[in-house]
Order: sequence, then C-alpha cells, then structure tokens
Amino acid sequence: MEYKLIGRIANTHGLKGELKVIPETDFIEERFQINSAIYLGKEKQKVLVKSYREHQGILLLEMVGYEDINQVEKYKGYEIYKSTNDIKPLAKGEYYFSDLKGLDAYVNGEKKGRVIDVEAGTKANNLRILKEDGKTALVPFLPVFVTGVDLESRRIDIIEMAGLL
Repeated sequence: MEYKLIGRIANTHGLKGELKVIPETDFIEERFQINSAIYLGKEKQKVLVKSYREHQGILLLEMVGYEDINQVEKYKGYEIYKSTNDIKPLAKGEYYFSDLKGLDAYVNGEKKGRVIDVEAGTKANNLRILKEDGKTALVPFLPVFVTGVDLESRRIDIIEMAGLL
C-alpha cells in the first residue's frame, strides 16, 4: 500500500486526547473525514478520525479510542498519512504539497532555487523557496506567478518579477 503525507503532529492540546496537527494538504475535509482511516508514523499505525476542527491556523484532531492526553503524548512529532487508495485523483493543475517539495525553481530558464516547503494560506498556498544565495522567498502558488510545473523533470517555472526571487 502507498501513502501520502497529510499532516504532522506538533503537540497535544488539552487533557482529552486532542492533537495539534500542522496540515500538509489542501483537502482537509476529505483527508480527515470522520471515521476515515489515517496512518501514524513510520510504522503507519492505523487509527480512525473521531473529529477535527480548525483552531488558530492548525487542526485539532481526535482519534477514536484515544480519550486522554497520556494516550496521545507519544505521537508528538509523528507524521500523518492517508492511503492513496482512499484519495481521489487530482484534477489537472492540482498537486500534492509533498510532490511540490524538492522541485527546482526556474525563472527564464535559469535555476534560482529549490522548493523546500509549501505553506497553506487563506487566499493561496505559498511555495517557500531556498534561493541559491541561501536566503528564502515566498512565492504564491497561483497561475499569475507559477507558469509551469513538471513533476517528471522535478521543475517549477516562475515568472520574472522584481523582488519575487
């Protein structure tokens, strides 16, 4: 079975077994659907989603059968995965965050850096690019800024704009 990264457990929340999750997906409602299976850590331990809610830019996640902070503390730092069998295919022009990470960023055919993270935003997701000079830049992942994505070539093309990269 293959898996896609959908989040990272940052910490616990309260005493009733809730976990603070940093989402790694644009499809929160689908990936964290109530009673659906998610998989924790390298061992891919299967658990069921009891509930989730958004809170101050993160998710608060409850899992079926975990009612106490003592039961969930061990999961701090774990990654959360979804089976690819449970994920609908993406439409043209849609990408998983994990597929965008590691792409080389080009402007006018010249390599300018590498995508090191994708940050979920309220109006648009942002690509965090580690530039060749060691600094980072944020580029909105919108067609007006990103002109092409080629996963096979591990490349993303960005428009030339003063101050962007």
